[in-house]
Amino acid sequence: MKKIMKQFQIVFLLGLFLSNSLLAQQIAGDNFHEIYKDYKIADLDQRRFKHQDIQPLIERYRNKQEFEVQKVGESIEGRGLNLISFGKGEIDVFLWSQMHGDESTATMAIFDILNYLDSEEDEQTVKTISENLKVHFLPMLNPDGAEEFTRRNALGIDVNRDALRLQSPEAKTLKRVRDSLDADFGFNLHDQSRYYNAERTDKPATISFLAPAYNYEKDINEVRGNAMKLIVVMNKVLQQHAPGQVGRYNDDFEPRAFGDNIQKWGTSTVLIESGGYPGDREKQQIRKLNFATILTALQSISNGSFKKENIEEYERIPNNNRMLFDLKLEAVNYELNGNNYVLDLGINLYERDLENNEKFYYSAGIIDQGDLSTSYAYETVDASAYKLDFGKIYPKILKDSSELEELKLVELLKDGVAYIRMENLPEKTFSDMPINLVSENFQLEKNLEPGRNATFFLKKDGKVEYVVMNGFLSRPEKAKQQVENALIFR
Repeated sequence: MKKIMKQFQIVFLLGLFLSNSLLAQQIAGDNFHEIYKDYKIADLDQRRFKHQDIQPLIERYRNKQEFEVQKVGESIEGRGLNLISFGKGEIDVFLWSQMHGDESTATMAIFDILNYLDSEEDEQTVKTISENLKVHFLPMLNPDGAEEFTRRNALGIDVNRDALRLQSPEAKTLKRVRDSLDADFGFNLHDQSRYYNAERTDKPATISFLAPAYNYEKDINEVRGNAMKLIVVMNKVLQQHAPGQVGRYNDDFEPRAFGDNIQKWGTSTVLIESGGYPGDREKQQIRKLNFATILTALQSISNGSFKKENIEEYERIPNNNRMLFDLKLEAVNYELNGNNYVLDLGINLYERDLENNEKFYYSAGIIDQGDLSTSYAYETVDASAYKLDFGKIYPKILKDSSELEELKLVELLKDGVAYIRMENLPEKTFSDMPINLVSENFQLEKNLEPGRNATFFLKKDGKVEYVVMNGFLSRPEKAKQQVENALIFR
């Protein structure tokens, strides 16, 4: 009986420990989320920044006692790759970001995390991380791609498919650093399309995870299992702040990819992909989620609490799916050859680069049409009471854009005018006004098909109720505020 009571006490205490550990983990994640505003690096407030913009941020840590900064390589075009290390623990954690030049969310978050680790406000947590871990950050692995805000490097290859051949200096640096550290844990930090959703839901996959496979059989050994458990920890934090907005990537083995190979080489590797979040084109909210999630993971590694997690919880994270649009119009009435048809329209707003890739404008397209009942959108409108009208061209030809000021654009939009002809079009490719500018010979094609620019009107009883101008939905009187840009057609 005494033995049974002792066993009961052990089980009870273990359960209490696990319960308290889970609560502490949740509190830690909530705390990181709450204090984020105190550590956000204001110098990086947009996604499009370059190698030169992060150099002053790196230099902050060169002479700090707790940090070590070393140049570990160069890009094809000679831009330096720097490793910033923190802590003196026995467990090595390696984080690298922007392997793809246009995936910068985690790079911003890394500098926020470094700012936190350099602070004294949360001394005990920082001390725990410092004493148990040595954390190594390699921000912006592909600076040449970042310079052009493009995925590939200067050689035109995807660095994440160069883990075997190692033909690019960026890939060689990543492999050499991983091997020299023989890191226990690795964080492969990326961005994904904003059009991914958590499977069978209308929730964007704001963050998606993967514990990459290390062989075609997708076996789970201790190394990969630890990555899965760590993802479970991070998912619990995310569910507090972005409930339902977490996805999981397909784990088919890709023999050329770094994540799969680093897992195979013995580093428990976690892929984090930053996707979309409503109203967050510049990914500042997602950056905040990266900050809280990664710090929670570091804390969990430092105290070993991740080990108690159940791998089955990883498998329950919904799969990534790509079924999101920016705008979805449901059941719009469309007349063709005298017959009325009912269509759903899926519209996306794509970014087109401007000014040395530092800024962009939007060019919208109809991506799909028909029955889109299995798709979702950031904005969904019931258009069943409206008839689609392609609009018309303003009857007069303007000399140049200066004459636009004389027009009453709201009245033109209410009248269904979508295009204004002009003798001397501006040299740029987009219009700051909420109406398209076109050449003198422009002809309006009244056909509805995928690939067409999303410009038309929604009418009810012959009256324009909504304007869809270059993919932006608005009332005519609100178009100037809500249409971020129209286009110029030559």
